[in-house]
Amino acid sequence: MSGALIENFLEMMSAERGASQHTLDAYRRDLTDLRGALPDMENADTTQLSKVLQSYGASGLAPSTSARKLSAMKQFYKFLQVEGIRAEDPTYNLRGPKARQSLPKILSKEDVNAMFSKAEADDSVTGQRLLCQMEILYASGLRVSELVSLKVKQVTRRDGCIAVKGKGNKDRVVPLTGAASRAIETWLPLRAQTLPTSIEAKLRAADYLFPSRGKQGHMTRERFAQTLKQLAIDSGLPPSKVSPHVIRHAFATHLLEGGADLRSVQKLLGHADIATTQIYTHVQDERLREVVNSAHPLAKS
Repeated sequence: MSGALIENFLEMMSAERGASQHTLDAYRRDLTDLRGALPDMENADTTQLSKVLQSYGASGLAPSTSARKLSAMKQFYKFLQVEGIRAEDPTYNLRGPKARQSLPKILSKEDVNAMFSKAEADDSVTGQRLLCQMEILYASGLRVSELVSLKVKQVTRRDGCIAVKGKGNKDRVVPLTGAASRAIETWLPLRAQTLPTSIEAKLRAADYLFPSRGKQGHMTRERFAQTLKQLAIDSGLPPSKVSPHVIRHAFATHLLEGGADLRSVQKLLGHADIATTQIYTHVQDERLREVVNSAHPLAKS
């Protein structure tokens, strides 16, 4: 019974909440783990769930991972309550470990320029595709899932913007830089060379800006991350320092350093809560602290 309830819950999260496939996969893993610990999970009480939560910390899981698993629990049992399967929510009083807020990894403008210089030097089809992806990502701050699943019609608007459907099916419009628009114009005639050859796969990929023969029809997040790390290596940067999300962080941080206001950055990133965007002001504060500590004559005294 528990397995069927998990699938019903995930179907609801997809249909009614607009949860992404990435979120659904994470919830499925977390709830499957819970089912392994409590086979009769739909009837579990607060004490049982609290012990499972404590076991996460005892096993060495990071506080952020335990917090995510608790979130999955809470969503699931609230679903059971709404559906009338349970009269009460056993997770109501459960509290997870407080995750320490860590500052995101940030690339300097020099690092970004080095990556662009390397990408621009590759005039192959795959090189032009990567340059186009980099230009769009750094110009717009898209999430990697939003980038790889872009459709041609999203980037060929007359107003030079991209219409994006982000988390929770929320729409936003992000303007492109001139460099990004030119990269797209260069890529579009080359795109046909990356379309799959089989009829079925070609139909799946037909609408996507970055087509692939995979079942999704477009380049996967994992494949793009791999190409980005290789670009980092080729640019003389540690691959551990670079990821699609780090480019998104660089977009936001560099905008704020250039004088953009926090509300505008929040809107561009598609953050529902401005508190999420405020992490970038902490990054700026940390950078200023490093400048003072390294350059001030009394800092080392």
